[in-house]
Amino acid sequence: MPEPIPTAQLLHHVVDEVEKAIVGKRSVVELAVLTLLCDGHLLIEDIPGVGKTTLAKALARAIGGRFRRIQFTPDLLPADVTGTNVFNPKTLGFDLHPGPVFANVVLADEINRATPKTQSSLLECMEERQVTIDGVSHPLPRPYFVIATQNNVEMLGTYPLPEAQMDRFFTRLSLGYPSQQDEVMILDRQQQEQPLQYVQQVTDPEQIVQAQRAVRTVFVHEALRHYIVSIVNATRRHPHVQLGASPRGSLNLMHAAQAYAVLHERDYVLPDDVKAVATAVLAHRLILKPEARVRGVDAEQVVSEVLGQVVVPMGVGTRK
Repeated sequence: MPEPIPTAQLLHHVVDEVEKAIVGKRSVVELAVLTLLCDGHLLIEDIPGVGKTTLAKALARAIGGRFRRIQFTPDLLPADVTGTNVFNPKTLGFDLHPGPVFANVVLADEINRATPKTQSSLLECMEERQVTIDGVSHPLPRPYFVIATQNNVEMLGTYPLPEAQMDRFFTRLSLGYPSQQDEVMILDRQQQEQPLQYVQQVTDPEQIVQAQRAVRTVFVHEALRHYIVSIVNATRRHPHVQLGASPRGSLNLMHAAQAYAVLHERDYVLPDDVKAVATAVLAHRLILKPEARVRGVDAEQVVSEVLGQVVVPMGVGTRK
């Protein structure tokens, strides 16, 4: 088992390893690792072929966790996700055949291609870290990290995620196209070999759980807690927003800011930490009015406007 290391150093080690497989997207990789350290779940919404699956596999390998992939399709059933009890004629009882959700890192690939009933089978897993089968609850391994992907350009044969499930994703990220220089580097690296094979385990699941606890101890000044709530409240009052961020959004924004502070080797949160993670944490929780979409306004723009309007507290952050 790897020797225990400080939380900030652990975070940087994991990011460095994942970057061996994901080129030129350090800020995105950092946010993905922050989501894991906050004990949250990640939604990656992007075009095909930019490395969504590779990111999930690299992250699982770096933390030494068990990885399982679920390819969501219209004919996928909830039992295919969670597992089922199967009759054992030798014992005259039922044995649990666990589904692919019983892993540390679960990739729900193209999640919006499954029916709402199958999508909802992940809700209990994501929120309560357990699966209930035939009335019996089974705990899931810790850490438990769901990475869901969906292609934002394919609409035929897809089922949009309901608001309740969107709200359970801690962050939503997009990898986007690489720069020309980075794409050339990708060609060089993958001409003969797959970069995933160079990703090494730098920690283990037990250390990740300890790091998750450590993140929650980062100091958040009372004025910053009011600042976070003011930002979330402002999303609810924005003229283009039909439904703003929930209280879960406030909690996740605070925890994300704590993890971002750890990334920068601080044990206290600054207003800039809140701003840095606000879009990834809040944008997917907003439901815009139809006229906003007609005008080309998106949720990211709304969050940016809110951050520019809410008064930033001064002289807060450091421990007294």
